[in-house]
Formats: sequence, structure tokens, C-alpha cells
Amino acid sequence: MIYDLVITNIGQLLLPDQGPLKGGAMKQLAVEKQRALGIKDGRFAWIGSHEEGASLPAREKVDAEGKVVSPGLVDPHTHLVFGGSREGEMVLKQAGVPYLDILKQGGGILSTVKSTREETEAELFDKAKKHVRQMAAHGVTTLEAKSGYGLDRETEWKQLKVVKHLNEQGDIDIVSTFLGPHAIPLEYKGKSDAFLEEMIAMLPEIKKQNLAVFTDIFCETGVFTIEQSKHFMEASHQLGFQTKIHADEIDSLGGTELAAGLGAVSADHLVAASKQGIKQLAEGETTAVLLPGTTFYLGKDTYADARSMIDQGAAVALATDFNPGSCVTHNLQMIMSLAALKMKMTPEEIWNAVTVNASHAIGQKAGRIVKGKPADFVLWDVPNYQYIPYHYAANHAKMVWKNGRKVYERMDADVF
Repeated sequence: MIYDLVITNIGQLLLPDQGPLKGGAMKQLAVEKQRALGIKDGRFAWIGSHEEGASLPAREKVDAEGKVVSPGLVDPHTHLVFGGSREGEMVLKQAGVPYLDILKQGGGILSTVKSTREETEAELFDKAKKHVRQMAAHGVTTLEAKSGYGLDRETEWKQLKVVKHLNEQGDIDIVSTFLGPHAIPLEYKGKSDAFLEEMIAMLPEIKKQNLAVFTDIFCETGVFTIEQSKHFMEASHQLGFQTKIHADEIDSLGGTELAAGLGAVSADHLVAASKQGIKQLAEGETTAVLLPGTTFYLGKDTYADARSMIDQGAAVALATDFNPGSCVTHNLQMIMSLAALKMKMTPEEIWNAVTVNASHAIGQKAGRIVKGKPADFVLWDVPNYQYIPYHYAANHAKMVWKNGRKVYERMDADVF
């Protein structure tokens, strides 16, 4: 066999086990030294020693120079498609202006909704594609993208279509989530039940057109209640959608318990998750998707209790929560650092959280290097796998491949 690509001289090859990994299993990470990879027809075709790899016939060979190779990273919670930006709000936040006052001034999520409604599908596509390229450049080869900045039928359709077209281009895999009930639009103030029913009415056509795999709802004080969230999730299940929920981000309302009880694929945020909620996560199959970048960006001191979740036996994943208002970063590596520094996760737990567990949280089979699987992987310019959480806020990706095709290569000038 002549391989399309052979990677030789891999100092550390990271081989996460099949997910989801729960509790103590998250502490286990297979790391093989002096290895090589063979890729054929977009898939991993061979894994062996550096010495064997050096003699394999290949159309292209890459010397990893003793550095780290991992599966492509998976980002299971992003708000990829949106109009406008909100950098002007940072000064207001620094001055201590409450978020509700920012909303009254036309800012906050309603500002993004206005901009998203005004921009064309083509404009939103071009902007989102730039974000996708940045994420890929930071090592992400699979991500989830939510709607939710339309809050009306027309704009929610527009966002979902953009995600579908981006995924069809194939640069990286993008899994679509319908987050119509992300907030309550001004025109439905005081009529949240009516708005929720309008979002539910969209579900059959979304399913018919295959515009989303998951549905999501923001369960929080001042947004949607536990009862409303349960109603939406049950309606979604009846139509064949898998469900997610923004749960217990600010107040402990019981969203974590609701997610576990209904068998949601993931419960996200969970900063205020109760002890009972964490216990139910450990006993069930719902993955906890934690977003420390949001806590950091909002200047808050309390992070999700990843240690309790893992120690009690839950499956934990990490994501950027990339969005224009509360976490403006493409860099999942930075999130890995925050997980270590602020949530006391070990390097092994972190790598499992951004590969196999993140993949499971969006219903994918990514995040692993296994013979026969799509060749999604990253060559990191680091001496060992512990280095990335340690050296924060940098981009350590040297080369990124998706389905065996190189989608990013760092030029020497990029590091200066």
C-alpha cells in the first residue's frame, strides 16, 4: 500500500478511550511514545512505531520532530452564527453597569438579535466561515453551532441554513442545534408561553429539512422556567430530536436535574448546579458541558464544580461557548488552561473532555485516533501533552488535518 500521508517521529501520541468517560475513567489517557501514523483515503490506516513508519511508502511524509499528536479537538457548545459585535459593552461592564441596564440601552443579546435579523444569509455565512477557520486553526475539527439570535421564524431559519451550508462545505464537521428559545424577544414581553409555542411550531419543518440534530433552551431566571423547559424538551423528544439545555448558569433552578431526568444528551453551564443535580448526572447518561471561558469573561469568581462532578462519577466535557456577548474566543486551548487553573481538572481529564466526551455531547464519534476512523488530528508544537494547559492563551497547533486533508499549517511568521 502507498499511503497518502505518513506522520513519523511522534514524541507522544494521545489515544483517548471510547467515550463517554465518566468519573475516574477520565483520569486515564493512553500516551504512546515514538509512534507513527499512516493515512489513506482520509482515514487512519496504520498506527505503529516510528521506525516502521519511516520505511512506509507514502505520497507525503511529515516529521513530527518528537512533538505531540492528538485527535482533533471537539467544541460542543458554540453560538457560531450571529450579526454585529458588542465590544462597546465591555466599557459599560467595567463601569459596573448592570446587564439589565445594558439591555434597556439596546445592548445585550437583543443587540445581537437586531444585527442578526438585519444581516443577509450571505453576510452571516461569510462571517461565520471566518470563525470556523479560526477555530480550525486552533485545533478544532468538529464543533456544534446553535441558532438563537433570531428569536423569530425568519431569522432562526436563516441561522440554521447558514450552519447547514457551512457543514456541507466540509472544512470541519458542524453539528446543528436549534436554540429558538434562547431569550424572550421584545415583541413577546410578558408572553413567554406564546413565544415558546411559536418555537415549538417550527420543530416539524426543521426536522423535515434536517436543519438541526438537537434542540436547546435557556432555562434561567427571567428567561424560561423549569416547566417551560420541560414542555419544550418533551415536544422535541416526541419529534425525534435529541435535547440539550442551558441549565443552572446563574441560579440553581433544577435544570441539571431536569436534564438528567429527561435523558438530555447534555446539560451546559452548570455553575449553580445543586448537589442533587450533580448526583443525578453521575447516575445518568447526560454529559456536563462546562464553559469556564464564560465565567472568566464575565469576571465572575465561581466556576462550575468540575471536581465534584468528576469525583462523583459524571462525564464532563469542555467548550468555548463562543458568542458575541459572554465569551469571545475561538481558542479551545485557552479553555483547557482555565479548566486546569480554575476548575482543578488534571491534564488527562482535560484532554478527554475536549475529545471523546465533547464528541459524545454532540452525538458524534470523533475525538479518537483509531484505525478506520476519519483522520482528524493535530500536530502540536509542544514537548508533551501537559504543556498546553500550562502555557495559556497561545495557539500551539502547528498543523491540523480533517479527513486526512490539511486545513491549517502555521507559518513561522505566525509565532512572532
